Amino acid sequence: MLTRRIIPCLDVRDGKVVKGVQFKNHKIVGSIVDLAKKYSIEGADELVFYDISASTEGKTVKKEWVSKISDVINIPFCVAGGIKSVGDAREILNLGADKVSINTPALENPNLINQLSKEFGSQCVVIGMDIKTIDKQNYLFAKTGNESTAHSTGITALDWIETVQDLGAGEIVINSMNKDGMRNGYDIELLNKLSTVCTLPMIASGGAGSKEDFINVFKETSVDGALAASIFHSGEYTISQIKSSLKNKKINIRI
Repeated sequence: MLTRRIIPCLDVRDGKVVKGVQFKNHKIVGSIVDLAKKYSIEGADELVFYDISASTEGKTVKKEWVSKISDVINIPFCVAGGIKSVGDAREILNLGADKVSINTPALENPNLINQLSKEFGSQCVVIGMDIKTIDKQNYLFAKTGNESTAHSTGITALDWIETVQDLGAGEIVINSMNKDGMRNGYDIELLNKLSTVCTLPMIASGGAGSKEDFINVFKETSVDGALAASIFHSGEYTISQIKSSLKNKKINIRI
């Protein structure tokens, strides 16, 4: 039976972990290293770090904090932010990251997915998809780290999933912009719609606000993992509390 994953997400800006609502009004919530260590101890299955200013400012991830993360945790972690080349990815992986995630750079240069997959293996290549539902259509947005640069690409999520699968991606993170930071549940309808074409491991993101939201996303969809930020940053729930609730509902989870 598939073991589902709980994945805290840490948005990074100027060396601090921040969190906004629907990609706006970000506020500082803590130290990168301190939160990474805390979530690792609490039982996270892996961590994801998004340098949200990197792509919008034409930069790559700041390397100094990546190596610090590797020193304090013993679980897999993924890094995203302005990774535009094989060389950029190699630096991040050599510093200890297990995966790299690309979003806007992949939209700007789809062949980058193929290049990374050939160089490092598809297991290292995650595609982040920021999706906004407008008039029942699910569109990919780019440069979402800053509300002034975020824009629709005009590409539908279904089409993009098929493209990245063909190019060698190993995993996909589905982030519902409509749900981001709202804490009223994952976008079950969107996840089920996209799973009709997705053959890769799929991670749900956007909307977690209660233990029931995790239970529902695993009961009602086929996602492999659930990514969340606000619910953990606020201290309202620990990862172990979420996992205990899932285990009680007979959902296969690593304790």
